[in-house]
Amino acid sequence: MNFEALLRMSDVARHFESGKDTIKVLDGVTLTLNPGRRLAVMGASGSGKSTLLHLAAGMDFPDSGSIMLDGRCLADLNEPELTRFRARRIGLVFQDFNLIDSLSVFDNIALVPWLIGQKSDRRAIHALCRQLGVDQLIKRFPSQLSGGEKQRVAIARALIHRPALILADEPTGSLDPDSAEVVLELFDQTVKTFDCAVLMVTHNQAAAARMDDTCWLKHGQLHSTP
Repeated sequence: MNFEALLRMSDVARHFESGKDTIKVLDGVTLTLNPGRRLAVMGASGSGKSTLLHLAAGMDFPDSGSIMLDGRCLADLNEPELTRFRARRIGLVFQDFNLIDSLSVFDNIALVPWLIGQKSDRRAIHALCRQLGVDQLIKRFPSQLSGGEKQRVAIARALIHRPALILADEPTGSLDPDSAEVVLELFDQTVKTFDCAVLMVTHNQAAAARMDDTCWLKHGQLHSTP
């Protein structure tokens, strides 16, 4: 197993302006995540968990500090380079799913391989959908799905290209306990098989307990205890 850091965030700070006030969302966050490891970040609503994920994905940039992913400093990449790098190396599970309404379930999942120049593996897509219990929905469109079904499709899309890093924002939030267990087991299998890593933010203590490590985001900083 490779123990060189896959994700390294060093003294990262991010603030936002609200009128005359400056809101410090992240204040000196340092985090290291190695291949083959799964990290849960917990915290109250508004504590900055989603901001942390967006920074790790290069979808936002820190006001200070540095973020290294797979040996690359995200700040050194221009927008086209960052878009390609993100598509190849990261699997994103958004809290609002971000499915494309005009595409079927199958085409939503096949979109990422197409974007990075890979041929869509129909068997792999069908197999992943069977694991997640959405194989019967493959011809449907997002408007025809429940929240839980959309979430499972979004997870399939995040995993289909075998990313190095899975960034998951409340991935079990819309799921019943049985479906949540399937998703967490799939994360486990994916990490073991492909030596990737998972950074998951969640309110779900049971989901966090399935990860290798858990930390808590409070007052803009990460802590090892609640």
